[in-house]
Parts: sequence; C-alpha cells; structure tokens
Amino acid sequence: MLLLILAALLWVAVHVGIAGTVVRARLAARLGEGGFRIAYSAVSVLAIYALVAAWNAADTTPLWTAGPALRWVLAALMLPVIFLFVASVAGRNPTSVGQEAALAAEPRGIFRVTRHPMLWSFALWALVHMLGNGDSAALVFFGAFLVTALVGMPSIDAKLAARRPDGWPAFKQATSILPFGAILAGRQRLEAREIGWVAPAIALLLWAALLHFHRHIFGVSAVLL
Repeated sequence: MLLLILAALLWVAVHVGIAGTVVRARLAARLGEGGFRIAYSAVSVLAIYALVAAWNAADTTPLWTAGPALRWVLAALMLPVIFLFVASVAGRNPTSVGQEAALAAEPRGIFRVTRHPMLWSFALWALVHMLGNGDSAALVFFGAFLVTALVGMPSIDAKLAARRPDGWPAFKQATSILPFGAILAGRQRLEAREIGWVAPAIALLLWAALLHFHRHIFGVSAVLL
C-alpha cells in the first residue's frame, strides 16, 4: 500500500505540481516548449505505469460492498461521464494548449455546459469507480485521478488568464467550472443542436460496449448479475 500511495503522490505531483505552475515555465524555458512536452509526456507515462503497477500489487482492505442496485446506478452514471469525454474531443476545446485563441469566440456545444468537460469526465469516472470498488487501494488509485482532475480545473483557468488576458474575462463570464452553473445563473444557454447527435450516439455505443465487455477487459463485471 505504501508504494501505491507514493505512486499516487507522484502522479498528482506531476500533473498538479508541474503543469500550469512556475515550474513548468522554468522547465520550458530551459528545455524549449517542444523539449518540455516530450519530457513531460515521458514522465507522465512512467507515472501512470508506476501507479497501475502499484495498484495491481497493493494489499487492500474492503471498506464497503457495492450491491447490485448501487452498481447499476453507477453503471448508468457512466453514460453521461462518457458523453462528457466524447463531446469534449468532438469540438474545438478553447482550454487546450494551442487553442487559446478560441477564447475570443462564443463558447459552443458542451462548453456552454462547463468549460472543463474532459476533466469532469475524469473526475466523475474516478468517483464512480471509488464507490463501485469500495476498498482502500481503489480509493488511493482512483482518488489520485479525482484530485488531479478537480485541482486541474482552476489550474487551467489560471494558466488561461495569464496567457490570454484579453479573451479570458469574457470567456470566464460566459462559462462555468460547475456543469450548468453559467446556464442556471442566466449567463449562458443550452444549445443542444450545437452538440448534435453524433457525440451522444458514440457515447451510447461506447457505454454499451464497456458495460458488456468490462469483465473481459478489466477482469471484473461492471454490474452484479
């Protein structure tokens, strides 16, 4: 379990302690932007490998049992989680590296709902799996992704505010971190036609495939039959 905790801390440190901080700026200045991205990608791959290996080898303690009803609820919740991810990559993401110029345009599609749909998909995926597994090792493993995603949202906001002080205030006003926050506050509206039917259809197919093949891929059924 100690190795798992250390691997989780390494993962969080790489993604929270480097990305979007002065450490990143200093490393990029020394290595160059391209060199930094290569080095950062390599360290990220090593960190996720160490985290997965430590999880597979860790001793664990059952904390609660997710019964059939809860597992079906969690399985159903994975559908909007997958949709958030698919919708986030289906359109132009103003918060991604190299796309900051899009901050000047009106948010479209899923970005009217939240400006961080991909990070919310990771956070909710982690939370669903923490609740579904109910053991100490899973809390550490998936908790690392949950912390990274939640902390990453304000971190990305701070980076965008620094890089594009001209477009960030209007984009921030028109969007929200919390899903549907700007819509409920009257600062934004939902435009379902901008999302279209392709992203929901792909999400539904992926969800059904994962639900069916979960045992074959990950060794455990998503639901108790």
